Amino acid sequence: MYHSSVKLIWALSIFFFFFFALSFSNPIFPSTNITLFGDASLNSSSVILTKQKNCTTSYPPPPQPLLQLPAATLSTVGRAFYANPLRFLDPKSNATASFYSSFTFTITNTDSCPFGDGFAFLITPTTTYFSLEDGYMGLPPENEASPSGQDSYFAVEFDTNFHPYLENIRGSHIGIDVNSVHSLASVDVDLIKNGKEMTAWVEYRDSEKKIKVWVWYAKQNRPLDPILVTRIDLSKQFKEFMYVGFTASNGGGKGSSIHTVDKWRFKTFFGNRPPSNTTLMDIVVSQGGEEDCLLCPHRNTAVEIGSYYYHRPNTTILNLVLIFGGFAAAAILTAAVIVGFCVCLTKRRRLRRAQREREMRRFRGGRMVPHMLSLNEIKSATNGFNEDKIIGEGASAVVYEGAIPSCGSVAVKRFNHENNYESSISQIPFNTEFATMVGCLRHRNLVQLQGWCCEKNELILVFERMPNGSLDKILHNRTNLTKFLTWERRLNILRGVASALIHLHEECENQIIHRDVKTCNILLDSEFNAKLGDFGLAEVYRRGSTTRYATVPAGTMGYLAPEYVFSGVPTVKTDVYSFGVVVLEVATGRRPVDESRAAITDYVWDLWEKGVICEAADANMIGGFERKEMEGVLMVGLLCAHPDCGRRPTMMEAARMLRGESPVPVLPAKKPTMRIQSVVPVESVSFDDETTPWSTPKTHFSRR
Repeated sequence: MYHSSVKLIWALSIFFFFFFALSFSNPIFPSTNITLFGDASLNSSSVILTKQKNCTTSYPPPPQPLLQLPAATLSTVGRAFYANPLRFLDPKSNATASFYSSFTFTITNTDSCPFGDGFAFLITPTTTYFSLEDGYMGLPPENEASPSGQDSYFAVEFDTNFHPYLENIRGSHIGIDVNSVHSLASVDVDLIKNGKEMTAWVEYRDSEKKIKVWVWYAKQNRPLDPILVTRIDLSKQFKEFMYVGFTASNGGGKGSSIHTVDKWRFKTFFGNRPPSNTTLMDIVVSQGGEEDCLLCPHRNTAVEIGSYYYHRPNTTILNLVLIFGGFAAAAILTAAVIVGFCVCLTKRRRLRRAQREREMRRFRGGRMVPHMLSLNEIKSATNGFNEDKIIGEGASAVVYEGAIPSCGSVAVKRFNHENNYESSISQIPFNTEFATMVGCLRHRNLVQLQGWCCEKNELILVFERMPNGSLDKILHNRTNLTKFLTWERRLNILRGVASALIHLHEECENQIIHRDVKTCNILLDSEFNAKLGDFGLAEVYRRGSTTRYATVPAGTMGYLAPEYVFSGVPTVKTDVYSFGVVVLEVATGRRPVDESRAAITDYVWDLWEKGVICEAADANMIGGFERKEMEGVLMVGLLCAHPDCGRRPTMMEAARMLRGESPVPVLPAKKPTMRIQSVVPVESVSFDDETTPWSTPKTHFSRR
């Protein structure tokens, strides 16, 4: 009898537990406070912003500049807003709200159709002004009429379509928009077009004047590093009350994507108090705390949604289910806690190791700072700095390969330490590289700093290990890996280096000039993607400053711009020149200066003058290439390495040429005469010493 009763109780507990769980697995509550416009619709747990369309019919492209087109040729738009406006300004204290939002989304399309425009997370003072016939994710063009400033808005766009007239960086990116579809800041993100369920986190702290965006796969923890960080002051954009929601469109008939949003959470708070709970829930909107939740299960509310009207069902039966389900869940939870406690006792060592890995990185002032490693850890990883572990040597450091449990496979850069004099000299590149890497260098085409060590007389930096080593090793040593350097991979490597230099020159908080762009400082990962490294010679300038300091030029002969050798003043155009030499080196397989001391630029210019520039292509290249594409790349290399720095393009312009998004300017029939002139105002130049500026050749990490 006793055993039968126990079995019955357990059966009832399991029944109520699963009934309790299933009653919340398909919620109907989110629909009650969501207002829909245009093509947007609701199912039981998600907001569907756009519909699948027939994209076989072609439509004319939108004109430039952006103008309102007839409704028949414009994209269909869907929007969904939380029905009630939220407070973003406190009129008493004149304080601006900070906010936090997380939502899960999916962007899907058919193989026969291109992607639509994408969607945007939107904060706006009105939901009725925006037209339902505008493209560009449903955001209004900036040249539309502005009735009393009501078109002020803030948006985080998840763009899946390339619009060259909007100056997009690529057809798949995330951007920050303020009152304009021209993004203030953006970053390439291929993940949003993979058709999988993704989660985005958006956070704005008014005290820091920063907006941060994270994106990663759903049902996984938020990544440590935000994918996009930019400074912005929204206090001038926010009204006292604003609406929050989403908008999407499908590209004027050219594309067809289904944009779905669910599990949306949004919170505002004043001051420095962060959100108290960041757990994803089914469309919960609150201001200040759970007690102020505007859309909760205990509320009995209903609002008009498009042409539909939703009513809350009778909750009496549901309340009984919740009570019995709560008792059953509590019983099962108690048993689970006991079992879990026993399991935890046997896994204490594993948990400690996991905790140590989590402590490897931590936030400081909104930036990710690598963790300080002990000298014993580094010695263990390199077998006591064994010579067999050396993978490269430079003027100021030696690089070892190794493996650290918390970091994985790493490259350990050990600066000179044998005597006090060399140690003091090596502090300069160590400090420069450490400060530069920690500052803002979080980019997929930059070698990432994993850790550092300053113990006793040792100065050490620990970087991620690149399995395929340097581009110089594969390109010139003719190892068996050379066969993997097809033309497509070479072109992808050049585009990756260009993206890294754009980040340094234009996207970091301070402008960074690398000063040592060359093939042995370009490392290749397991898929032959390029990552630029070695920032020991980098110069950092506050953005907007015109002051440049002339010093003894440093770098490697053959890569140095002529005006830099003459003046000793580095600019972004000196990096462009070095990049141009790298472009020619990768395309031709020749060194910047060959054994007869002939420069690669002179060699390619000579072939250009003869009208046979494609003969410069690397004869050892495996696989074919398009002659026109090869000619264009070689022309980009000559243009970047132009003797006149004023004729060189910016890195952004060079990257567009390499991607085929803009034409390459016609080069002169003959190599231009080199003209040396000042690259900065005379009054803004100051010399660090009285010696004549000259270049000292340096070799970095080229042992093997």
